[in-house]
Amino acid sequence: MASAACVDEISAAALFLRAVAMVPAAHYLAASLLVLLIPFYNLFEFHFLRDLLHGFRGDPVVLTFNPASKIYEGVVSKCRIFHRRYLPTPWLASPHLQTAFLHFFGRPPCVTYRRQLFSVRDGGTIALDWLLASDVAGGYSNMEKVISKDDTAPLVIVIPGLTSDSASPYVKHLTYVMAKQGWNVVVSNHRGLAGISITSDCFYNAGWTEDIREVINHLHQEYPKAHLFAVGTSVGANILVKYLGEDEDDTPVAGAASICSPWDLVVCDRFLTRKPVQRLYNRALTMGLKDYAKLHKPVLARLANWEGIRKSCSVREFDSHATCLVGKFETVDTFYRCCSSVSFTGNIVVPLLCISALDDPLCTREAIPWDECRANKNIVLATTAHGGHLAYFKGLTAQSLWWVEAVCEFLSVLHASPFIHGQKKALTHGLHSLLESSIDKVPFVNVMEDGMVPAMTSDGAHDEHKEDLNNPINHDMKPENEVAYGGQSGDRTEVDADLQQFAVSLGQGVEEESSDNAIPGVTASVMGSMNQLSRRYRTSMWLLTYIAIVTTWPLVGSVLRNIFRKKLKGFLPAAWIRR
Repeated sequence: MASAACVDEISAAALFLRAVAMVPAAHYLAASLLVLLIPFYNLFEFHFLRDLLHGFRGDPVVLTFNPASKIYEGVVSKCRIFHRRYLPTPWLASPHLQTAFLHFFGRPPCVTYRRQLFSVRDGGTIALDWLLASDVAGGYSNMEKVISKDDTAPLVIVIPGLTSDSASPYVKHLTYVMAKQGWNVVVSNHRGLAGISITSDCFYNAGWTEDIREVINHLHQEYPKAHLFAVGTSVGANILVKYLGEDEDDTPVAGAASICSPWDLVVCDRFLTRKPVQRLYNRALTMGLKDYAKLHKPVLARLANWEGIRKSCSVREFDSHATCLVGKFETVDTFYRCCSSVSFTGNIVVPLLCISALDDPLCTREAIPWDECRANKNIVLATTAHGGHLAYFKGLTAQSLWWVEAVCEFLSVLHASPFIHGQKKALTHGLHSLLESSIDKVPFVNVMEDGMVPAMTSDGAHDEHKEDLNNPINHDMKPENEVAYGGQSGDRTEVDADLQQFAVSLGQGVEEESSDNAIPGVTASVMGSMNQLSRRYRTSMWLLTYIAIVTTWPLVGSVLRNIFRKKLKGFLPAAWIRR
């Protein structure tokens, strides 16, 4: 009986082996690939099967806003795109695929910018790339046409992301669509990018708002009748939101949009070191920063730790060896906390649309300030389940970006609504132009054959310089005496406030004066204001001295009494010494 059972067992095993051998090898290969594909599918966050099971309907756009928000009731509620579903391109059903496709391909429209060079107060140079509505209107483009001061067409200022410029695919998508609907667009490139060399000892960073502040104020003065709108992307969105929170009601921006902002730089820094895929993004961003540093090695080697920059393997290491040293930050976390825009959302008074994807591989959903956006009546936060980082491709051909259409519709509805932010009155040019005419040596930018712009000075009369947006490069240099370094932006001293008030009052005084007495009036106003400031500071110094003496006298008096107690016994009564 035992031998019969053994025979049966052997025959069963043999039958099983025969059955296994009858299965084609291709089936085993397919099963092995399927087993390997499951972790790959989860690692890169594919959602094709989920979209397939849902019939490719997409996911709704979730809006977060204050219940009493007039921006939502009067603007966002009228935008159809926010009340529809967003379906990513089916063959890009992964945030990593979308982000990579945008970086390497992007399929941007063909645009030709008109370049204008703008000099800020510290001597730095910024490239302003213009795309006018007439440039994409179709047919013959009148290259002789420039924007006049009386132009009322809305003007959009675009702030690119980290190491991005006007040539980035997503920037071209945005500028083309905005210009196509009749708006003028200008891309404010970060200093040191777009083929422009560093012309001062100041570099931009994720919280450096001085450059965009000067650009916006300059454009508002040049085109006072045109409503200004601003769109920030990625790090540019963090800079824009921080600027709006710093200036509050003093900004001339009528409306703004923030796309894929990191919000909290500390949280995003931790996120980039959490998973293997995020570490790849961290290395990619570091390579971009190191390439940016190599372009400006002569300046960075003098201001920062060049050997540390060269060996940096993460964004945090680069910021430790470069950004913190140039910007005068104590630690990297200090820099991140000071420059995070999440702390400034409560002060924003400009209508602001914020768009973020929950699967953003760079700016984690953990940093999105849900409660802060809900508390501010001027902010509407739109979040989508998918989209990647600045990608949001849609359609089978992936020819357009969803967030670009959303921003265009939002700004169009806002521009036609009564909820647009009122712009402050443009400052007069009386002081600036009159003082400029007396300067016969000004800094200028010399363009070399490779497209880079070295820092130079030259003897040239400023009155011979004319602004021209038609030329490929336009030199718009404005000399200033103040030198600023890349530290924390937004610091306001009493001197700055007095000088700003002085400039406004002086500009108004110049307008009231006749042309014959303009220069003497300006001179008298300058001398009077400087004397007034001098008297005020002298009074403040005496007041501070008095306060210092009064507050420190108990301690100083007791010390002096103990020191000179023996020497004063022969001169003062004993009762006084005991006191």
